[in-house]
Amino acid sequence: MSVRRTTVAVLALVLLSAGCGVQEGTGAGSQGAGGAPAGPCTGKNDPAAADPTALTLALVPSGDANKLVNTVKPLEQALTQRLGIPVKGVITQDYQAAVEAIGADQAQIGMLPPLQMVQACSRYGAQPALQTVRAGKATYAAQFYTNNPAKYCADTPAPDAKGNLFCNGTAAGNGPVALDSLAKVKGAKVAVLQAASSAGYIFPITALKSQGVQPADITPLQVTAHDAAVLSVYRGDAEVGVSYWDARTVVQKDTPDVGKKVVVFALTDEIPNDGVSLSGKLNPAWQKKISDAMLDYAKTPEGVAALTAIYQITGLAPADTTALQRAQTAAAGLGLG
Repeated sequence: MSVRRTTVAVLALVLLSAGCGVQEGTGAGSQGAGGAPAGPCTGKNDPAAADPTALTLALVPSGDANKLVNTVKPLEQALTQRLGIPVKGVITQDYQAAVEAIGADQAQIGMLPPLQMVQACSRYGAQPALQTVRAGKATYAAQFYTNNPAKYCADTPAPDAKGNLFCNGTAAGNGPVALDSLAKVKGAKVAVLQAASSAGYIFPITALKSQGVQPADITPLQVTAHDAAVLSVYRGDAEVGVSYWDARTVVQKDTPDVGKKVVVFALTDEIPNDGVSLSGKLNPAWQKKISDAMLDYAKTPEGVAALTAIYQITGLAPADTTALQRAQTAAAGLGLG
């Protein structure tokens, strides 16, 4: 779903190509031989920076962007109250636009996927401050699903408590699982997201390559969001789709039979969760103040409800920069680094 510019909560931002990958910036992190990172990027701050009088929070749509405009409002209000200055959420057009918004100081806080957290750090010194927690985990697997389970399932698909079907031992959601089934994807039409998406492209394509399936061996159907990938397979526009686990639940209200028509059959390696990046142009006191405010809000019932509505987040924790670097390593393995 494209972002409609029907609200002041949408920024006109510089867009990068969907194939854009990690490009190292200047002075944001140490470099090793050949330009490879010598260690995880931890960001920077500006001790001389004046205290901000307002803050902008950039988010990227993982589903319906218009719904996100509304669901972010409780977070805006909570941060405004806790920080004592106005905080406004904006929805960027894509992953890379959010990174560029932070780099251009159009946004000082970004709720970003893992690769974009590393990009914002290495290019612009943004601090990877927090990482999201879902169901007690700071990692997740990307899933492969199909409308043709007879081809990809080695066993009979079985439902979970919500009636969604899984096969090949994928119901627990912990990857990697059934990667050997991916050899059968060769020649299929596959719904994927832009190349900057960890769960919608980078980790699934890496998993396919590990089983001898090259990007040229599939017919990609590029979609703009995870729910759109699910619906593409549901409608029969593609035989296979990829997304975070379990994106089917996002569309289940409008398409109750999605879990019966779309069957999960494989899971990638675990991916570090998305998180919160803070502008390197902020002074250290305000970086800490923002982090503390978000951590505090995430511990309250209303905070959990609000964050769940935004990105299915059940908690926040300090960022694991070493884990985040895995997303950059995977991207580099596809020539996106």
